[in-house]
Amino acid sequence: MKKTTFLIVGKHAVVEALKNPRRKIERVFVTEDAKKTLNRENQHLNLLKDVHVFYKSKKELDNLCGKDEITHQGLIAEVEQLEEITIKEFVINNPKKNINFIALEEVTDPRNIGSIIRSAVSFNIDGIIVKERSFPSKSKLLYKSASGGIEHINLFKVSNINTTLKYLKTKDFWVSAFDVSAKKDFTEHEWKGKNILLFGSEGYGLRQKTLLHSDFKFRIDINKNIESLNISNTVSIVCHHINHLLK
Repeated sequence: MKKTTFLIVGKHAVVEALKNPRRKIERVFVTEDAKKTLNRENQHLNLLKDVHVFYKSKKELDNLCGKDEITHQGLIAEVEQLEEITIKEFVINNPKKNINFIALEEVTDPRNIGSIIRSAVSFNIDGIIVKERSFPSKSKLLYKSASGGIEHINLFKVSNINTTLKYLKTKDFWVSAFDVSAKKDFTEHEWKGKNILLFGSEGYGLRQKTLLHSDFKFRIDINKNIESLNISNTVSIVCHHINHLLK
């Protein structure tokens, strides 16, 4: 059975998808100028080989973007979802001593999720756990914000975050919740071993029921005149710090 396809938009998102041998590309829509730039910047890679290419005007690509008002940069691709492994398969087959996952509870804004994916890849996070039902897996905004990062990260779509946390704790993972009510600064922690970095929704944070599964609660030390950081900024700061410690 043929899989359903969807559109991804923007130079970085499309180029990284074209470079990914695991990503099935159905069609690429491109302007003449964008193709010239693509070839110039990737001279040693024939990225459009074996791909159905359709030349479009900028206005035609604008129309393909619909109401999202995304800057397409002359490139749009029609793609299939990547084949994914389950979190159990990953954990069982991974010999690493230090493993770091991000877990997102009710984080739904595609731009924030895309930025989180980009940071996770930049700072060598091993995977992101999301709730399958609320994850915008075909969002143009998500792919554009991730800037190609989605091609380089394990996305674990689970039916229940709490059930997944309980399972991972049986596999020697520590759950660290980031919550505004926490007293301890996250930089005071050692961050070795297997960790789940748990973050809550943009508006309400983590649910009390989810917090019960955490082994630690941390905060980021910021100016007292500001209540909190944007979720994607928070994740980026935490991931950068942990990556630096483990180098």
